[in-house]
Amino acid sequence: MTLKPQIDATFWRFYNHEYKNVDIWGDLFMPAKSHVLWDQLKDLKSKYRWVDLTHTLSPETPHWYGFQPLDAKKLFDFDTAPMKVFEYTVAGQYGTHADVPGHFDPNGRLMHEIRADEFAYPLCVIDRSAAVASNHDYALTEQDVLDWEAVNGEIPEGAFVAFRSDWSKRSAAEYDNKDSDGNAHYPGWDLDCVKWLCGARKVGAIGHETSDTDPANRQAEIGFAAEDYILRQDKLNVEVMCNLDQVPPTGAIIFVVFPRLKDGTGFPTRCFAICPK
Repeated sequence: MTLKPQIDATFWRFYNHEYKNVDIWGDLFMPAKSHVLWDQLKDLKSKYRWVDLTHTLSPETPHWYGFQPLDAKKLFDFDTAPMKVFEYTVAGQYGTHADVPGHFDPNGRLMHEIRADEFAYPLCVIDRSAAVASNHDYALTEQDVLDWEAVNGEIPEGAFVAFRSDWSKRSAAEYDNKDSDGNAHYPGWDLDCVKWLCGARKVGAIGHETSDTDPANRQAEIGFAAEDYILRQDKLNVEVMCNLDQVPPTGAIIFVVFPRLKDGTGFPTRCFAICPK
């Protein structure tokens, strides 16, 4: 019987006295490599909480007022085929979605250029839901972040910073929160805060529960300045998140996963966090 190449080569060296005082059996029958990552995944699934930060995608999903609701056309069904298939028509920035730099920056990276390792971040959640409840035009400020850091520690470089407003607890019809004159009122980020986070803390991404980065009442004056700024810093911007009240201020990891769409500027995304129990 012909020996396998590894065994054949080992015995050849043995017969040539290259293995004096050496345990050739330990060399031949090495124990299987440990699957460290598999063990870690088992721990993550059994010892940690997994929190979905994504709205269910449907025609009823909260979305920016400039887009039509998602539409689904049935192409095949079980009465005529062995499978069911739908064709979806939906804006890229619909529901819970990620904006990539090319959404606002003509020279920014597009979806197919985002690396796989950019889908995971340390998660920091800044809760200003009480302030938003009393002021729907609230803007998250640098001082808010500094106050949060005084309690929770400094935001680490490359973190995903989420603004918790509890706006996601509203129905889709209440998202724009228009007054009697038709003006929308919802919270967002102060531009100077976003600049400070990018410069002083070098964050990797930001996210929020509303359909815009900037507070609605400032858009007539400054447009989408905060959104424009974060994307021109080559960062991700995630909108229409939910369940931020179910994750701790620090200690969780967030995953922001979306298709590798050629030349895409944004797409509905699956966001979820792994949190300590």
